[in-house]
Order: sequence, then C-alpha cells, then structure tokens
Amino acid sequence: MLEANNIIFSYDRGREPVLDRVNLRVEPGERVGIFSPSGSGKTTLLKILSGYLVPEKGQILVNGSPLPQRGFCPVQMVWQHPERAVNPRLTMKKILAEGGPGNSRLETVFGIQEDWKRRYPGELSGGELQRFCIVRALGEGTKYLLADEITAMLDFITQAQIWRGLIEETEKRQIGMAVVSHSRELLDQVCTRIVTLEELKN
Repeated sequence: MLEANNIIFSYDRGREPVLDRVNLRVEPGERVGIFSPSGSGKTTLLKILSGYLVPEKGQILVNGSPLPQRGFCPVQMVWQHPERAVNPRLTMKKILAEGGPGNSRLETVFGIQEDWKRRYPGELSGGELQRFCIVRALGEGTKYLLADEITAMLDFITQAQIWRGLIEETEKRQIGMAVVSHSRELLDQVCTRIVTLEELKN
C-alpha cells in the first residue's frame, strides 16, 4: 500500500499550507482519482508521493517503508507535459532505457513504433512522447504510478489508446494508481474510486 500520513506542506514557510494534514491510501491494483479545483494542491501531493518534494510534516510509506533515497523508486510519476520530463539530447531509445530493461510487449501495448526510438524528443508529437514516458515509468520495479493530467493535451483517440493500455497493464501487474484530472468524466471512466483533497484532510 502507498500511504500519505498527515502531510503538511507549504512552498513558503510561515504561510498557509498548500496541504494541511492530508491522508491518502492507494491499494495495489486500484486507481484513485483526485478531483479538486485548480491550485488546490493536487500536483503538489503527487510530487510528495513520488519523492520530488519533501513534506514539512508527515510521511510517505510504501508497504510500510519510507521511499528509497537511492536506486529505482517503486513510485513513478508521469507528468502533463512530457517534453519537460525528458532529456532533449537523448534518443528515445536511451530515454526508454532509463526505466530499466527494454519491454517490447509494453511498447506494443502503447503503440510505440520501432523507428520512433531512433528519434529525439523534439521530433515526436506530444502523444508519441507521452507514450514513451509512460512505458519508461512502468519499469519492472514500479508498484505505484502517479498520473498528473497525462492526457489533457492529447486528442480523444490518443487519450483512449493510452488509458486502455494503462488500465490493462496496471490491472495485470496490480499496480496502484493515483490519477489527477480536471475532467470528472475521465475519472469516472478510468478510476475505481474518486476523492477530493478536502476529503483527504484529517
């Protein structure tokens, strides 16, 4: 289980916290949608869950243990803007390798074409690039996946393809997900339960 316990966080100490005594549990295999107004702290919570930010108080636990400080993290995050999450100087093949050994089955599930791997990020569309980021995040050591508006900038067909692949893979491997989206309709379609940040406060 992925746990956020009594998380308090503010970007400027002394000011009102963005997150105040927030608690969240994500079980293996479930997809938890987080639906709240813009600026309420949804992305901040995902950054804390994945170790990109450190809370002022509270702790993040994975199966009862703190997030690892070194090596591969079992909690991976996929961002809204994939172009900001990759090194523009690396080929897509090298970017994929950052997630561990290659997985041709996953590449097929998410529609990655072989010739795309020889290209650089700037030579791919947003939808193509996001597919790589998702496959990279689904390395064999991943136990929990955090999705921050990952298909918001994509067309409906690409959105459907990506979510179909994600649901299939996470159910097969019992990977838990936390999903942030401004679209309640999307969350209703892809999540097993939906919460608001207000509901997560202690």
